Amino acid sequence: MKSSTHRRVVIVIFTVVVCICAMVLAVSLTLGSGGVSDSGGGFHLGKRLAVVRLEGEIFDAAWHADLLRGYRNNGNVAGVLLRVDSPGGAVAPSQEIYSEVKAYMEDGKPLVVSMGNVAASGGYYVSAPAYKIFASPGTLTGSIGVIFSMPMYQELAKKVGIDFRMMKAGEMKDAGSPFRQMTDKEAKYFQSLLDDVHEQFITDVAAGRGIDTAKVRALADGRVLTGRQAVESGLIDTIGGFNEALRYLGEICGVPESSKPIERRPTVGWRELLFESAQSRIPGLGALTRRAGLYYLLDI
Repeated sequence: MKSSTHRRVVIVIFTVVVCICAMVLAVSLTLGSGGVSDSGGGFHLGKRLAVVRLEGEIFDAAWHADLLRGYRNNGNVAGVLLRVDSPGGAVAPSQEIYSEVKAYMEDGKPLVVSMGNVAASGGYYVSAPAYKIFASPGTLTGSIGVIFSMPMYQELAKKVGIDFRMMKAGEMKDAGSPFRQMTDKEAKYFQSLLDDVHEQFITDVAAGRGIDTAKVRALADGRVLTGRQAVESGLIDTIGGFNEALRYLGEICGVPESSKPIERRPTVGWRELLFESAQSRIPGLGALTRRAGLYYLLDI
């Protein structure tokens, strides 16, 4: 009698252990090497799609680059939909995200872009290497150009009685100082920087889209295109919204529409929320508070 009871206890314990191991395995398979979380809840053992949203001006690439890299290395993620609603931003962060998007093509994992209201300048740049680009007819995109943003405080300093004495080692060290007029030599120097980064934009778009550099250069005067015009020029592939892009990605990845995509969003603090609110209500505040530097940015 005791041995029978003991045997049943052992069976129950063994069953519990097996169930726990199965749950751990399910979590491991679901999260994979990328360590992504599922906003839809629950565990899913089948391959799934992931959605990454790039919204607003691009100032820091770390969060998006890490997320894209994680999904690319996650064997349980079949493909990624990158939703871009951005006027662009700083050059270097845009280039970091571009490199992560390009890596998908090199690894053979589909990444499709869905453009929102605006995907211009840096917003277009990061989209260029995608497997396929969707946009609405009225999406604003293109704007292949570079802006050097530099505030000038010389007249304000005079009015409030402030003077600055600059000491330097190196003739061009204080080039672009906001407290004095720019010299002709400095203007040529900055223009050479702009021209070089502009050429990087052109060659990267040509490589990402697989089209002739001369064709991109003809469109690279900073002009903005509608989604419909961008299709005609070859800068994007097709007209369609978010749902059409997601459906297409699911079809080429073999993921059913019933499978809810994985999606993570960055945590936004109250300071960021207040600043974004102020930017939307005070015309020109974004340009005044933007750090000096080179930008792939639609600044209108």
